[in-house]
Amino acid sequence: MATPHPSSAADAGVATAPAAVKILIAGGFGVGKTTLVGSVSEVAPLRTEEYLTRASVGVDDLSGVDQKDTTTVALDFGRITVSPDLVVYLFGTPGQERFWFMWNDLVNGALGGIVIADTRRLDTSFASIDFFESRGIPFVVAINCFHSHNTRTPDEIRAALDLDPQVPMLLGDVRERAFGRDLLLALVDHLMDLSAAPVG
Repeated sequence: MATPHPSSAADAGVATAPAAVKILIAGGFGVGKTTLVGSVSEVAPLRTEEYLTRASVGVDDLSGVDQKDTTTVALDFGRITVSPDLVVYLFGTPGQERFWFMWNDLVNGALGGIVIADTRRLDTSFASIDFFESRGIPFVVAINCFHSHNTRTPDEIRAALDLDPQVPMLLGDVRERAFGRDLLLALVDHLMDLSAAPVG
């Protein structure tokens, strides 16, 4: 008698890889991308930070972040296991303009994005917002209130960033794991809302 063939890997008892979701975290230089990845990742995040040297003088704009002494030169990488069947991979982009060419590679396969903005330097977030909008990639905006410092109202920030009304925007401290969780949940809700919206 012939041995029946399993109809799937699951039927055969073979472990299957969990589904992977890629989220890109972008923003200007020194807004908190590396910090956000580190605050929510379940593993020690992969970082490609290097110390700023005199060679960056006149190249990297340290306005408003003059205490910063390191910078991401490639990417930040973190992971969150949502369930045995779903893993979220976080990719933080480098913020300096000289490394923007890497964004085109990092965005491949991304389901959505988080743009981090600093109210002291909102202009540094324009490029990230334009990047996601031009590629039709859904995103949410995180206003990083450093040490709870924020001098603008949400409406003022939204107007300054020229955000579409449907783009979620949250204010908080990216050092706090709970805020990172809220951002990811807001992005999931936003993706679900978009997928449920009628086409046309």
